[in-house]
Amino acid sequence: MDNETLEQEKGNLIPKEEKSPSKYTGDDIQVLEGLEAVRKRPGMYIGSTSSTGLHHCVWEIIDNAIDEALAGYCDTIHVTINEGNTITVTDNGRGIPVDIVSKSGKSGVETVYTILHAGGKFSNSIYKVSGGLHGVGASVVNALSEWLEVTVHKDGGIYYIRFENGGHTVEPLKRIGDCSDSGTIVTFKPDGTVFTETTEFDYGTIRDRVRQMAFLNKGVRIIVSDNRGSEENHQREEFCYEGGVKEYVTYLNRNKETEENPYEVVYCEGVQDDITVEIAMQYNDSYTSMIYSFCNNINTGDGGTHEEGFRMALTRVMNKYARANKFLKENDESLTQDDVKEGLTAIISIKHPNPQYEGQTKGKLGNSEVRAIVSNLFGEQLERYLNENPRQAKAIMGKVTLAANARIAARKARETTRKSGLGISSLPGKLFDCQSKEVEKCELYIVEGNSAGGSAKNGRDRKYQAVLPLRGKILNVEKAQLKRIFANAEIGNMILAIGGGYGNDFDVSKIRYHKIVIMTDADVDGSHIRILLLTFFYRFMKPLIEQGYVYIAQPPLYKASRGNKDYYCYNDEQLAVLREKLGPVASKLLKIQRYKGLGEMNAEQLWETTMDPEKRKMLRVTIDDAMEADKIFDELMGEDVLCRKEFIKENAKFVNNLDI
Repeated sequence: MDNETLEQEKGNLIPKEEKSPSKYTGDDIQVLEGLEAVRKRPGMYIGSTSSTGLHHCVWEIIDNAIDEALAGYCDTIHVTINEGNTITVTDNGRGIPVDIVSKSGKSGVETVYTILHAGGKFSNSIYKVSGGLHGVGASVVNALSEWLEVTVHKDGGIYYIRFENGGHTVEPLKRIGDCSDSGTIVTFKPDGTVFTETTEFDYGTIRDRVRQMAFLNKGVRIIVSDNRGSEENHQREEFCYEGGVKEYVTYLNRNKETEENPYEVVYCEGVQDDITVEIAMQYNDSYTSMIYSFCNNINTGDGGTHEEGFRMALTRVMNKYARANKFLKENDESLTQDDVKEGLTAIISIKHPNPQYEGQTKGKLGNSEVRAIVSNLFGEQLERYLNENPRQAKAIMGKVTLAANARIAARKARETTRKSGLGISSLPGKLFDCQSKEVEKCELYIVEGNSAGGSAKNGRDRKYQAVLPLRGKILNVEKAQLKRIFANAEIGNMILAIGGGYGNDFDVSKIRYHKIVIMTDADVDGSHIRILLLTFFYRFMKPLIEQGYVYIAQPPLYKASRGNKDYYCYNDEQLAVLREKLGPVASKLLKIQRYKGLGEMNAEQLWETTMDPEKRKMLRVTIDDAMEADKIFDELMGEDVLCRKEFIKENAKFVNNLDI
């Protein structure tokens, strides 16, 4: 989550006095030399200069080592967080070339680390497949580092070079010793003038990424270490999975598996036209699906043709088997994609020599030939598996046909609702709507309880702010069937109020508000309602979160009064600062009111502290890592009580005040 920036709307004109000078000549054209472009606009290369961008630098160096593994020359990688928050990545690959590159006049190492779009990734003879296609990873990390060192073991020699102050070479590559092995060692210190938010690496974030790389590259051993602080606080974990994505699926389903779980992992692999396809899938007893796709180890979060081919084959084969073996009768509806993926965890990983992505972020694979290749390879092997494993096939058929029956029942319930006069086009009676039809400016406050709803209704800006009070806690959609979910009145009211539908049919362009604000009490119950709402949005209206339309209101925790002057404090730290500012004498005269709920505020107070766009504080909900988000929702809201207990035990030490 990040703090909402309360600035002018993008459509507003810039005031005349703030416009750029009208004179625009050749002298205004900047030519950025070397790595200056990266330092000038780092967000173009690593996404942001926040913690996410900081860790992206680590991924770039790790990916170079992984590419050596994909080429068949590396089987062990070490990733170490050193004292002082520097990173060292070591691999036993071939080593970066140390001879002179004719086009640059520099050694291969210096060329790779100082020139954008320089590297071996453009030649299929060097790397048949690779994650880094643009040849900018190493040089970008160098540009954004205070210093960076590279040591190469190659052809019997040890070679060393150091860069400082954003990628400037201290002295050319030199031979410093002899060796009998090969590989590359890279150590860098991120530049604090670039990463102004933080330069501290998070061990858990790096560990999870390293684990994922180990799953996707079976047989490669990756060791991650954290050597900061005292020796007893050092951490070290090693990952190596001979089963690859098959073990990945088992790992993702670890919280869902029970002794009675009848579902095995279905695994298939194959090669066609130099494209390697590896797929693993397993059903579980939940109602949500987790389908993740990768191309050359890159998580294609927006899917693409490989994921489309998988879904096509899954639906086609399941319907064919169900019809042939009488799990579907002659007049029964065919199974839909939603039916066959309910409770399914799947990993789709392909290796492609020339992938084409939609957008610089590589979020969606665009190669059209991949769709048919994945569909054919996976379809043939899944059909063979079902025919050769009748007990497993029967269990899977029971799962998907039950999902189909629940879908049909939910549809009939919705049709009954329409016939009763509560059609999709009508708005819920509990909604206090706003007057404006400019959806870009409209806000919907989802409020806990009628008391707070009344204050919000009376205190809001009626032109742009709508209020929808909730009655108690909504259903936990992580553990409920569709039929129960859509029978829940509060969920139905939210679907109608927000617009755009739900599930796979959700159309974010049809929503009625561009800010969906969760406004609950600052206590345990309020936190529970908040997580229930976020679970619902994540599972049924995911684009709302992905596109930044969901916010969490931040009401004050304290009201401090002295005479006719009121102060609002949002946490204990702000209250302490206020006391210090007023001094010991005035502090003793303060009357402190701790708000137990929004209902304790009158309309004017709620507007002034929580709803006024000029003064309010809100958190925007974002998704940095969809897989991690799935894991958290599953742990916190799923069926496995023991897993949730472990989560609480691990994180209880971070709780200072349970009511906040």
